[in-house]
Amino acid sequence: MNFAVLCVSDRCYEGICKDKSGPLITDIVSPYGKTVDYIVVPDESEKIRKALIYLCDEVCADIVLTTGGTGFAPRDVTPEATKSVMDREAPGIAEGIRQKSMEITPKAMLSRAASVIRNKTLIINLPGSPKAVRESLEFILPVLPHAVEVLSGNTLNCGGSYEKGGG
Repeated sequence: MNFAVLCVSDRCYEGICKDKSGPLITDIVSPYGKTVDYIVVPDESEKIRKALIYLCDEVCADIVLTTGGTGFAPRDVTPEATKSVMDREAPGIAEGIRQKSMEITPKAMLSRAASVIRNKTLIINLPGSPKAVRESLEFILPVLPHAVEVLSGNTLNCGGSYEKGGG
């Protein structure tokens, strides 16, 4: 699988802070594939949109993992920017992350993260904190190879094994 990472953070973009979550994402996904691009943008809808379109349409990543901008702060606009570039929603992934995260902290219910599909690319919003990124990825990574396989058009293994006459 080809991954792309998009860090959404005013402070990282301005060089005030160093992004810790983006490099962590790259490390965690490395057994599953390679990171083909990594971009840092500020918390601005149009810049997030342009980066997502580029990563999906030009880089052709299988999965774009965003980090940051999913909370309640006034500048947290990652979910809205993500939804603005989608062809279809994939809500179960974000819902699953929230559900699993609420077993760790009730603050997880404050996440507004989204997961969507653009063309054949899956875009998943992750939290900004490295701890939450690790927990989220450990939960969803096992299903991502199947998601990419199905998005690529291979639906032979959907619903388990195929038996002749069993549909």
